[in-house]
Amino acid sequence: MEEAERITNDGPPTADHLCVLIHGLWGNPNHLSYLASSLRDKHSEEKLHILVSKTNSNTFTYDGIDLGAERVTQEIETYIQGLEKNGSEIKKLSIVGYSLGGLVARYTIGLLYSKGWFDRIKPVNFTTFATPHLGVKTPLLGVQHTVFNFLGSRTLSTSGRQLFTIDTFRDTNRPILSVLADPRSIFMLALAQFSHRVLYANIINDRSAPYYTTSISATDPYTNLDAVSINYLPDYAPNIIDPVDPVHLKPPEIQPPFFARIASSSQSLLTSVPVFALLSVMIPVGSVVFLINSGIQQVRSQKRIRLHEEGKAGIGLGSYRIPLLVENARSAMEGAFENMNARQGQQYLPGTASDENHEAELSDKPQRNGHAEKNYQAASQTSLDLERISSRRSEFPTLALTPQQFEMVRALDQVGFRKYRVHIHAVRHTHAAIIVRNQKPSLDEGKIVVRHWLDEEFEI
Repeated sequence: MEEAERITNDGPPTADHLCVLIHGLWGNPNHLSYLASSLRDKHSEEKLHILVSKTNSNTFTYDGIDLGAERVTQEIETYIQGLEKNGSEIKKLSIVGYSLGGLVARYTIGLLYSKGWFDRIKPVNFTTFATPHLGVKTPLLGVQHTVFNFLGSRTLSTSGRQLFTIDTFRDTNRPILSVLADPRSIFMLALAQFSHRVLYANIINDRSAPYYTTSISATDPYTNLDAVSINYLPDYAPNIIDPVDPVHLKPPEIQPPFFARIASSSQSLLTSVPVFALLSVMIPVGSVVFLINSGIQQVRSQKRIRLHEEGKAGIGLGSYRIPLLVENARSAMEGAFENMNARQGQQYLPGTASDENHEAELSDKPQRNGHAEKNYQAASQTSLDLERISSRRSEFPTLALTPQQFEMVRALDQVGFRKYRVHIHAVRHTHAAIIVRNQKPSLDEGKIVVRHWLDEEFEI
């Protein structure tokens, strides 16, 4: 972690803005080295403190979004207190989450908000890269997808159950992701405080967190790139898609001919065969080591969680176990399973004309509320505008999401995100490329994504 440690610094007293970077599942601070070094190259130590979180490294990410966020919150508080002892007063805060780290970030800001930090520190930038905001349960029908969801949710300890939304979070009787997106929760109230809410989502080849969840969307216009016209931002083509007018179906006369579509359907059918092969052969044979290791890590994770709950893990739970819901604003598997997920096709609801589906289709309409309102009163007007847009039938069919996921889409779109869809061409592991997780030349397209974020969206 030497590179990340080098970038994390106490800085001079003149800097009053702190940016916190949070890595993802199975991750460590080195995954964020390019992101952190680019941020430092853009903004000197005299203007910005950078904290690359390290308390949830590697298998510690198995322990759950909430526990991970409590660790990160304590890490942030300790860091700020250390800066204050050296005469540096933090007045502005930015949070950046990659993959699972984006969910940890959403929980963390709720804790900071509830503890009064936002009364003294201005929340400025909230950014996620390839974060599964709706979880990773595949929006699919059929036996193979049911098996995938079943196995995936049981190999990553608490985090796995939370990502597949089969958990019951504390006394809410709901999954944690549903609570995170509840408009009455401290998490959504905290999110609404940020001046800039931005997400970056891969449109193809993200084997860990597919498009629908990273873009908070109930439709996926990018399943057949031959059938659509994509509009790119001129200075960032062909990687960053225009958030206002992202994609359109091509006119019928230039869509692939009938026999080409039949061939494409046949190819989709053929690609499902390896999934069955993987389920019937590779998991019991080739993935034995992975599954055994998952079992070992789950045991270790549960031990850490138990120590945490007993207050023996160095964190005082009284500071973080606070009311999660309020009545108003101020009152109370990366290897084997990535490959499986990459081969999943997508299935859709029988029709897209119902009111429930219309509400969920908003997220692939033009997004004009990017640097969105700071509170729910202003966001309500944006919601009304989006409802009018949604009265038209979507060009693209609605994915077979769960009712909870549809509700998450509606609530998160209401608070408002600027959504940047990312088209990475050169590599079939775009989840790593979007932030240049390592220095392989094949991931270089991600440098354009980072440049766009720093030049166009990050406010110092």
